[in-house]
Amino acid sequence: MAAHEQPREDRPPDRGGDDDVDEVTRAVLTASRLLVAVSARSLAAVEDRVTLPQFRLLVVLSTNSNAKLVTLADRLGVNPSTAMRMLDRLIAAGLAEREVNPANRRETVLRVTPEGRRLVDDVTAGRRREIAAIVERLAPEQRTDLIDALTAFTVAGGEPPVPGDGSDGYPLGWTSDLPAHHDV
Repeated sequence: MAAHEQPREDRPPDRGGDDDVDEVTRAVLTASRLLVAVSARSLAAVEDRVTLPQFRLLVVLSTNSNAKLVTLADRLGVNPSTAMRMLDRLIAAGLAEREVNPANRRETVLRVTPEGRRLVDDVTAGRRREIAAIVERLAPEQRTDLIDALTAFTVAGGEPPVPGDGSDGYPLGWTSDLPAHHDV
């Protein structure tokens, strides 16, 4: 049996084109469990420096240079006071900075520091390497099928595509326009 083939007992039965929502849902949940594990492992390397909510803030901050607190809080779906507490911790750790806006001295702008950007890039690169190693185990036709299936799934879910330039855009899947519905 080739390395990319699943053992017969682990392979789902041929469906012949039937759409079984429950079966697809189970398969997606199983795949999402794997992807969550990959993400958790990529974050484990920095868990002594930042929490997951703080990392989310760094990700959003790294994709929104010179952001304002209210904008960050909105994009994270948290209250501005929650975002400020997370930001204060990141500033104390040297991962973010706050400056007076030279164009409007009444405004404060927030940005990720070079060290904060390296942390985001390192976590993202680790996740990308692990996912690439998994994808390399698939046969070329399975990769093509996976691209088609995942593209259809993300389009149906309203997730914007990752840029094709090698960057991850929103490295952990948090778009900048998520509806605010919970505190982190």
